[in-house]
Amino acid sequence: MMYDIGFSEEMVLNLEKVIFGFFVILACTLNFGFFIGEVDVIYAHNATELFAALVVNIVVVILKIGDRTQIGALQMATSLAATLQLILASLVWLWQTQLGGQPMDAPTMATIVSLSGGALVANGISVILLIGESLRQTR
Repeated sequence: MMYDIGFSEEMVLNLEKVIFGFFVILACTLNFGFFIGEVDVIYAHNATELFAALVVNIVVVILKIGDRTQIGALQMATSLAATLQLILASLVWLWQTQLGGQPMDAPTMATIVSLSGGALVANGISVILLIGESLRQTR
């Protein structure tokens, strides 16, 4: 037996949008957490946080597959841009420490943080698009 608790259909949460919004905001906050700090200070930036930001950005791209709206296309573009920047940052880190066998140095860290900064801008645009879409749908 179903009970009517007084909510109209517009007021019921769309679980898909909640999950997508969660991952978009998580991607942005993880990226910000990695980015914040002096750009060339090695110990201010954690490899695990960079990896987490990359994984969450990949999840956002996967969640956007199949969305045929204009906002969905822009969300996909921003997510792809952020993911590409974070992949490049991860490859620079990998190249320096694993393939090159060198310890992390300040110029390399500055490059990695700069790449994550580009991803942060893309993630910020994605959050703005998400907010804009939400405001547009409530009218």
